[in-house]
Amino acid sequence: MQKNALQSLPASWQTWVVENLAKGCDPVAMVAMMERDGPFDRTLAEYAMADAHRQSHPGLVAVTRLPGIDTAANKIVLPDRVVDVLVSLSIPRVVVLGNVLSDDECDAIAAMSRSRFARSTTIDNDSGVAQLDESRTSESASIQRGETALMSRIDARLAALTGWPVDHGEPLQLQKYQAGNEYRPHFDWFDPALAGAAKHLEKSGQRLGTIILYLTDVEEGGGTSFPAIGLDVTPQKGGALFFCNTTPTGEPDQKTLHAGLPVVKGTKIIANKWLREKPY
Repeated sequence: MQKNALQSLPASWQTWVVENLAKGCDPVAMVAMMERDGPFDRTLAEYAMADAHRQSHPGLVAVTRLPGIDTAANKIVLPDRVVDVLVSLSIPRVVVLGNVLSDDECDAIAAMSRSRFARSTTIDNDSGVAQLDESRTSESASIQRGETALMSRIDARLAALTGWPVDHGEPLQLQKYQAGNEYRPHFDWFDPALAGAAKHLEKSGQRLGTIILYLTDVEEGGGTSFPAIGLDVTPQKGGALFFCNTTPTGEPDQKTLHAGLPVVKGTKIIANKWLREKPY
């Protein structure tokens, strides 16, 4: 059985975390002490704190509720589909899945957006306005929640998969990458210290989770790379990548830095679903 973050700590620290949480101590202050005195990686400390909270009784200091995927078994049985668990990382929380969409569903979603694609943009840090950026050379298109029966079915499936309400999800954003197109390393979370990002946080809160749906295979290149943890995910049609953008205490997770690697040969089409803190 895979250890969780709490179990990976020395026994004395496990006891310290559980006992001090039970006393009502501030988990943020506890994380700072673990980082200083352990010394432990801050993200590990935050995940250990969340594990201790989940394993304890009501009355402990609450931590941020996050979307998540139960990877206890190798297959996830959803109301309308059985999904395969291929890779599961605890810190940061990253899950690679297979069989999330059928080939027909992938083709239908891609076809819906064919006439909608336009050059992708990024959010300006100061104004919060979308702008062209040389770091992102793909084309993008948007499909609204519930726009068709197919989209309603997919939204319901993703909600069941992640335990996150449909109305907390942004519209599906498709991205098309041709040979040479890429999206250089970036974060999906909004930085509250930046004025432009703060405007988006006011509306629906943080982007707590990301789901990337792979709608095509790619002949060469085009993987999703996490340089901070040495993980590259190869696009597989019908598969998906899920990751939490924040730690369990709600802090933006620096380890979720990721990139869309350049496509070398072929066309890559993906669909992003961002899961927000509040209704969108």
